[in-house]
Amino acid sequence: MSDPFRASRDVIIRTEQFAQAVRFYESVLGLAIVHRTDTLVGFDAGAFRLYVESGPRHGAVFDFRVPEMKAAKRALLSAGCDIAEEDPSVPRCYIRDPYGLVFNIEQS
Repeated sequence: MSDPFRASRDVIIRTEQFAQAVRFYESVLGLAIVHRTDTLVGFDAGAFRLYVESGPRHGAVFDFRVPEMKAAKRALLSAGCDIAEEDPSVPRCYIRDPYGLVFNIEQS
């Protein structure tokens, strides 16, 4: 693929203990909330933005922006990645690379 993947400042974690996690990052770490919905809270952590999402737990997810989502997804799948989770209504696609790392791709 000729167009590069560009990392955003976003790191996403998901937890079923959503309210407790939000309190922890806001109260214990003192991170400022910069985004809030019923199921997603974003914190300014300095060098990166931490998003806590309500839902089944998975490891930390890094976020990459791509100029063309469909082409990026095709290239990743042909390189041995698989789709860990996809939600066209967001739109986003969590990809698991051949080494087990899950990351998100979104159109820039």
